[in-house]
Amino acid sequence: MTSPTSESTNSGAGHGSVFVRPARELLAFLAPRRRRELVPVPYDGTASLGHLVQSLGMPLTEVGRLLVDGVPARAVDRPAEGAVVDVSPPRWPEEPGHRFVLDVHLGTLARRMRLLGVDTAYRNDATDDELLTESARQRRVLLTRDRGLLCRRALWRGAYVYGSDPAEQQAEVLARFRPELRPWSRCVSCNGTLSEVPKDEVAARLESGTRRCYDTFARCVGCGRVFWRGAHGPGLRRIVESARHRSAWPEWWGGESD
Repeated sequence: MTSPTSESTNSGAGHGSVFVRPARELLAFLAPRRRRELVPVPYDGTASLGHLVQSLGMPLTEVGRLLVDGVPARAVDRPAEGAVVDVSPPRWPEEPGHRFVLDVHLGTLARRMRLLGVDTAYRNDATDDELLTESARQRRVLLTRDRGLLCRRALWRGAYVYGSDPAEQQAEVLARFRPELRPWSRCVSCNGTLSEVPKDEVAARLESGTRRCYDTFARCVGCGRVFWRGAHGPGLRRIVESARHRSAWPEWWGGESD
């Protein structure tokens, strides 16, 4: 194991430094030149542990236990010069999160979460400030792949999405927050709730083939979009079954109107 003394000698960062030891899971947040067992960080004696950790690129949302010279510490604490700071990732599952807001790059994940009945706010034109405001005002967990956004002071609660594939992202969010699943209960377009509706109330909005082949429908109470069990229904069901092995399967799901 590398000692602070040898590390500081090699880096020239001995005096006025603390030494941060990130867990292996957190190394990806650091710049490549800093991905080492013990990272010297210049220290003036006034910065908090949280500031030091975030200065290396690790958002506090992705940090769990902090140890200073082996003793548990808080993000607001100030270490002594020369201290060794161990940084661990948070334990999963975290405190359950039932409401979310997603950044503009996570549109496919947003639709998947709504399909599962998870309350998920999303706009493809939302600015960073709007996302932070909505998260705080509505008490929603902000999900993003933007590390800088997670380091903003205005953040209420957030989490980094590690996966790049929507299926991986879905599995990750469910494992981390364990939200209650109510498949087929939300509109995948606007997040509104769905209610079954008689065919004759929506027949005028349907194409002739849909009117002829389907009899059971649901309508979003928010945007009014109509849904039914269409050709792509089996694919949607596979998404639900990937989240839980058994699920209710309403006859109306699988198609949608404009």
